[in-house]
Amino acid sequence: MPPKDIRIFFTLFFSLFATITGVGIVVPLLPVYAYQLGANGIYISLIFTSFSISRTVMLPYFGKLSDKKGRKPFITLGLFLYSIVSIAFLLCTEISFLIIVRFFQGIASAMIMPVAQAYIGEITPKGKEGFYMGMFNMSMFASMSFGPLMGGLINDLFNIQTAFICMAVFSFIGFLLSYYLLPPVSSEMIQYRNKESSQWIILLKNRHIVGLFIYRWLYTTCIGIIWTFLPIYAHKEFNLNSSAIGLLLMIGVLTNGVLQPVMGFLSDRINRRHLIILGGLLTLLSMYLMGFSHGFWELFLSSILFGFSGSLAMPPIMALATIYGKEFKSMGAVMSLLTMSHSFGMLTGSILGGVVMEMFTLQIAFPFGAIIIGIGVLLFLILTQELKAGQ
Repeated sequence: MPPKDIRIFFTLFFSLFATITGVGIVVPLLPVYAYQLGANGIYISLIFTSFSISRTVMLPYFGKLSDKKGRKPFITLGLFLYSIVSIAFLLCTEISFLIIVRFFQGIASAMIMPVAQAYIGEITPKGKEGFYMGMFNMSMFASMSFGPLMGGLINDLFNIQTAFICMAVFSFIGFLLSYYLLPPVSSEMIQYRNKESSQWIILLKNRHIVGLFIYRWLYTTCIGIIWTFLPIYAHKEFNLNSSAIGLLLMIGVLTNGVLQPVMGFLSDRINRRHLIILGGLLTLLSMYLMGFSHGFWELFLSSILFGFSGSLAMPPIMALATIYGKEFKSMGAVMSLLTMSHSFGMLTGSILGGVVMEMFTLQIAFPFGAIIIGIGVLLFLILTQELKAGQ
């Protein structure tokens, strides 16, 4: 990778690390905070689904437009809006206002993640897609693991308003890094900017892209269940404090993040499809074990297994997405599709978890997630039968 591309890589790496750390500080505290304000399972779900709905609606627009207009404007504007929206959390005293703020935060998020991933995909050398996407993913997973732990400690030592301030500060740091260190749009190497890129219908007719979409959607549904309801489950059933809950969320994401470059390196050398399937089966096992845990340490080990399973699947998924983005001359569009699947997953995870919580018991939400990822593995197997051995 040339020196200029290395600079771009690490600028985006640290910009997103700072921003997602700030978000990670607050997000695990929101379910318990809303619960203490009197929200039931449905309202808690709406806090997360409002974010997912707005992001999902805007993702196709920003992803496709970045293929034509360049990446930097969307990344910097999105990060700036993130910092502004973060301040609004300080004014939230009612559930309805919290839902509205999360809605606008989702719009800002739609400008950032798929466009940044598309930027990385553009500068990734051929044959090393898994390694570089795994390295980049590490910034997201490491920040998501560090954030919840910080959030738990801040909430125990101070209050949730202090956590909101930290989120705003970290988001603004991410904006400054991207604004001053990313090169101007004119120097971006989007080779097909002035050419006709593939239409959405063409991308969605590709069975392999659809297989990646469905797998990530149903895998992220499990994440949505964990992030939305594990804090309440641990607090209600085992009386764990915020620090312990933050640690539970941190360890799974940290395991995933630390192993991303290793698994990415591995996915450039062995069958990527096999890694994705193995990761899905281990996700199924971890969700089942989480639902039948009897205390902190069993939840802790289940979270580690969930993180390990994600590290097996995500680098090969992103490597294949990078290959298809270049093949169809639609890197932003392909990455936005994958990010949409993530949003759908968080949306369906929180909604289904909320319905299960109201109709049955909170504990059942986790084995229900195991069934969902099992369906995802099966559909991925069917849709990607023709993947080449090297993929």
